[in-house]
Amino acid sequence: MTPIDDHPLRYALANELHARPFPSSAAPCTVVFLAIKQPVNAAGRDREQDRAHLLNLLDRHGAAHPQPGATHYSGQIGRHWLKWEQHTEFVTYTAFSQGVSDRAFNPADFEIFPPDWLADSPGQRVTSILMRVTPRPANDQVNASLSEWFAAESLAAARVLDDAAVAASDFRIDPAGHMRFAVFASDGTGRQRTGQIIQRLCEIETYKAMSMLGFARVKKLAPELGELDSRLTELMTEMTDGDAGPEELLPQLLSTSTRLETMAARCTFRFGATGAYEAIVTRRVEALREDRFEGRQTFSDFMVRRYEPAIRTVKSTETRLRALSDRAIRAGELLRTRVDVERSAQNQALLESMDRRSALALRLQHTVEGLSVVAISYYAVSLAGYLLYPLTAAGISKGTLTALITLPVVAAVWWSIRRIRKRLDTRQT
Repeated sequence: MTPIDDHPLRYALANELHARPFPSSAAPCTVVFLAIKQPVNAAGRDREQDRAHLLNLLDRHGAAHPQPGATHYSGQIGRHWLKWEQHTEFVTYTAFSQGVSDRAFNPADFEIFPPDWLADSPGQRVTSILMRVTPRPANDQVNASLSEWFAAESLAAARVLDDAAVAASDFRIDPAGHMRFAVFASDGTGRQRTGQIIQRLCEIETYKAMSMLGFARVKKLAPELGELDSRLTELMTEMTDGDAGPEELLPQLLSTSTRLETMAARCTFRFGATGAYEAIVTRRVEALREDRFEGRQTFSDFMVRRYEPAIRTVKSTETRLRALSDRAIRAGELLRTRVDVERSAQNQALLESMDRRSALALRLQHTVEGLSVVAISYYAVSLAGYLLYPLTAAGISKGTLTALITLPVVAAVWWSIRRIRKRLDTRQT
């Protein structure tokens, strides 16, 4: 085979597709899940802080460290199997332990993450989950457990992955601060299938929580967005019906447009992330391949009734903000057109005024030319008289001599000035 150079990223990109396999776990087991996000600029955070926090936990148990620059890790820590993953905005910790506590959803199960270690976290908790995975008993026992563990009005329960298990949750935070999920694995459900169900449920809750950050953002934006909408409408009305001039409207319009653009710039990432997270939630719910259990609402039903309205609010706010920005742009264009029309009218009036002034100047010029002919002729006659005074010796009086030369001198001066003006007009054209 002829040697060929590989792209430097070929192996890294190929291995990325296999870097995060489903966990392997069998019932009964307990799953503890934690997602941590920095409150500000999470996407641009220092990811070494995430790694340092992980290493702190591993060192407490004497566990091996991941490779430098790794974005995921799996390994044994004490009696738990830990899975760590680094995402765009957050990091997740999933701990698996064999067996379940006598007390369902015992807060002590979360002690795998020590309080002082949690206090040193480089971020804030987005969500945490206590998941109880047990063999599936009879349906009446499942119903009894669900009634005891969850709030009936929000409980979602379904048979998943072709009846491989019954999964349930009410998506409420319990007194210990965790979400509760229950999985009842059917007989014959393997470790890989159980691990797949566990990961899908953790992903649904995590991405649901992350997408709801967009809903929280739009709730804060709603008052300011309503104010800007009203202000923009008022400006448009003033432009149409009011007496305010462009010099008054322009600063107000610029202020409104600036606030809208600033708001859009600050929300662009969150809106985009919300859309991406919502798509992942939808795909993960679909991947469960649900069947209704004992007439209860499924996870899909819960999302349609409780989750999708919040996401639609985010999308409608994004659309509204974009529409307001477009309206502000159009208002600016209309104001610019108005200014251009008024400026054209002013220019037209100025040109007409200049035409009138030119006509007046031309008349004045003709008048000045006439006066110039008289003045120059007067001096020319005087000079010619001095030149011809010797002829008075022949018996011609000075008055007669002056009278004889006046008309020829005036005609010569008039002809000279007219010739000079024609020459100047020819040069200008």
